Amino acid sequence: MSTTPPGAARGLDDYRPELRPQVLLSDALLQGTATVHLIKDTSGGGSFRVGPKEHFLIARMDGSRSLTEIGEEYAREYGRRLDGARWQQILRMLGTRGLLAGAPSPAPGSAAAPTAPVPAAAAAAVPAPAPAPVPGRGLLRGSVRLVADADATTDRLHRAVGFLLSPGRLAPLLALVLAMEAVVAVRSGELLDATAELFTNPVLLVGIATLLWFSTALHELAHGVVARHHGGTVAEIGLRWRLPVIIMYCTVDNYLYLGSRWQRIQTAAAGAVMNLLFLLPFCALWLFAPLDTATHDALGALLLLGSVQALAMLVPLPPLDGYRIASQLCGATELAASTLVYLRLAARRDPAAAGYPRRARTVYRAYGLSAVLTLAAVLAAAVAVAHHLLPT
Repeated sequence: MSTTPPGAARGLDDYRPELRPQVLLSDALLQGTATVHLIKDTSGGGSFRVGPKEHFLIARMDGSRSLTEIGEEYAREYGRRLDGARWQQILRMLGTRGLLAGAPSPAPGSAAAPTAPVPAAAAAAVPAPAPAPVPGRGLLRGSVRLVADADATTDRLHRAVGFLLSPGRLAPLLALVLAMEAVVAVRSGELLDATAELFTNPVLLVGIATLLWFSTALHELAHGVVARHHGGTVAEIGLRWRLPVIIMYCTVDNYLYLGSRWQRIQTAAAGAVMNLLFLLPFCALWLFAPLDTATHDALGALLLLGSVQALAMLVPLPPLDGYRIASQLCGATELAASTLVYLRLAARRDPAAAGYPRRARTVYRAYGLSAVLTLAAVLAAAVAVAHHLLPT
């Protein structure tokens, strides 16, 4: 049986490269002055960035096109042809990272071996990306997985509650959430007084704190269920602690590679929406049930604190969900860091700021302004709360 690589037998021109099914490609993302695409190997090979031209070529490696056909498409798009040396460089990079069908996945922490489906001339080894360090676990900080197969667990949850994600069922729930938040805003003074009173009752305070913690757990699971609804995978569900804080976490493995920007925004917003949906039955009790004064005030405090908890997650600053939403709206990666770099250059009137593409300048100015306005709104809200609660 011949062991000659297919590409070597047919030559570079006839070779039909195909990416492995586990390889994911992201949309175009703004990063600094450049536009990049992310490539991820979900089987554990890590991720890396490429430019638009490299992405144009890689995205067409589906096994149905020869290098000649891909090269012709590239020439029509960019006005130049790739020579054999450039093809060898691209194939070597993909093959030694284990991204081509039939290529062995590189062992973690080791150099990748030459791969069979790559033409022989392109088979020189290139070091694989180093694996991400595994966080340690200790008494004061650490994490632990709660389920062995997080994706299967999320799939079961999706089968149980995924029907609620249809527009016909979700729209009425969101309308109720908006009505609830309108009530919270109108009666905010009453709710602030109830919250202050809650802190004088240790028993009810512990009960409300427990409900809020349970809401954060549902928040994390909601991210996973909505991601699963859109074809995503969940890598881990567990507990993370930074004593005295203990929180649940749910890691969506391929968030940046979901099918559309709108799906990614929905996934990022799912947690805050879940927090607010969690409050709906307690709002109904607070409004309509015949309760004693202490319980009524405790539920009012839950409404206010839960609403603040949910809305705080939508603040467009890292590492909050609102930052992920802002990044998707802007079509950018590392948005905050890139914005800071640009604004510093612009403030110093550095000529490099003028070298940014027009879209980049618009995005970074808009995000910088939104961050400042958000912080100003948070500060104003804090002053208003203090003015209400402190004696005059």
